[in-house]
Amino acid sequence: MTFRFWFDSILDLFYPRVCAACGETLLKDEETVCLKCRYLLPRTGYENHADNPVAQTFYGRVKFHAVTACFFFAKSGKVQHLIHQLKYKGNKEAGVFLGQQIGLSIKDAPLFQGIDYLIPVPLHPKREKKRGYNQSLMIAKGINEITGIAIGDKYLIRAVNTATQTKKSAEERFKNVKDIFEVRFANELENKHVLIIDDVLTTGSTLESCAHALEHIPGIVISAATAACAGN
Repeated sequence: MTFRFWFDSILDLFYPRVCAACGETLLKDEETVCLKCRYLLPRTGYENHADNPVAQTFYGRVKFHAVTACFFFAKSGKVQHLIHQLKYKGNKEAGVFLGQQIGLSIKDAPLFQGIDYLIPVPLHPKREKKRGYNQSLMIAKGINEITGIAIGDKYLIRAVNTATQTKKSAEERFKNVKDIFEVRFANELENKHVLIIDDVLTTGSTLESCAHALEHIPGIVISAATAACAGN
């Protein structure tokens, strides 16, 4: 047995690796999420259907080329645990894992071909400094690992430090994020297909606000993908 094996074994003893979805101890060959949870995570399949429920959320509000969410989000479920680990427990790997799953789902999906840039929903610098990272950027990194699509995190900034969306009504969420995003280097996005990335889709107000900031760029095509949406 190698030194690395013994080192990892000792490390696991004091800092056990656990599944970000269920909290159980990971086996040696498992990473981030155990095999059982990977199999049981509730996938939507929306990437293959233009007229899916999350796409319908935006009808009459903003024009998206395609919209998908990878998993269904249920209270106290595995996906909620993953999102919680990503946003509040410093588990960046949970975000990369979620992004990898999105990447696998859209890689060969006809609606999501020809994408030039992944644009993660930005955090305000103050909030990003407090959290230590942008969770949507972690998800975008996972998508990039699978698809090779470039990450364009320089193009959209959050100019206003708004209050958290948690526990707000649909109307309050919309008002909270209205006109808070600004575009930089807009000329580089002309005639490009961009995919906006976020963690969870609830009312869709954040994605809508991002799209409205981008939609005035000549020739731009806008799609969106989230790790999760409300349960089926």
